Amino acid sequence: MAMRTLTALLGGGVAAGVLVPVLLWADGATRPGYSLWHHGASQLGTGERAWLQTANFVLGGLLLLAFAAGLRRVLRGGRGTTWGPALIAVAATGMIVAGLVPTDPALGYPPGQPASTTGGLTTSGLIHQAAGFALFAGLSAAAFVLARRLGQQSRAWAVNSRLSGSLIIAFAFAAGIAYRLDVLGVWRPAPAGLLEHLSLLTGFGWITAVGVHLLRAVAPGHRGT
Repeated sequence: MAMRTLTALLGGGVAAGVLVPVLLWADGATRPGYSLWHHGASQLGTGERAWLQTANFVLGGLLLLAFAAGLRRVLRGGRGTTWGPALIAVAATGMIVAGLVPTDPALGYPPGQPASTTGGLTTSGLIHQAAGFALFAGLSAAAFVLARRLGQQSRAWAVNSRLSGSLIIAFAFAAGIAYRLDVLGVWRPAPAGLLEHLSLLTGFGWITAVGVHLLRAVAPGHRGT
């Protein structure tokens, strides 16, 4: 029973890593008026079919929380035991809040809803922005924190984790700059949406890879991490 529980918890990370980006890209590619190049992932939580991404973010966050609990169990002391799972839990909480509290209209989406011409945010927008920061920062920091622990068995894991952590924050930061340039009319349409989607894809790709790795490590006949 204990092994089944652990497998289910770790499997939550793999499920979240696949579900969240796939549903984001599939919905974005088929949503009227939405551009994967131009619009941020959070904007799928507004307008037509907003409920779909609300459910995606909340379910994805709950699966990440389960993964954080499984990660805490499987590490059992040593580097990253406390902060690795804690940072993933922070990211998970940010995702849940971002799903429940929608962002503001922006860059012409949803169609027909006015957006601020100065980039100012409502209270809902501010909460959503803080939640998004927790998501991206949590995933990036977790990748760095777990790099040394995962790298104990293979240097490739250390490199992969550090590269993933760097790309998550770099793409997210670049998306923020692109968004601001678009709002100010300096670059239209700027690829803010594409950059944000790439940040999420990198983060959840890393989560999926770690989840699969840990599931193999705890399988009968294999050494733990």
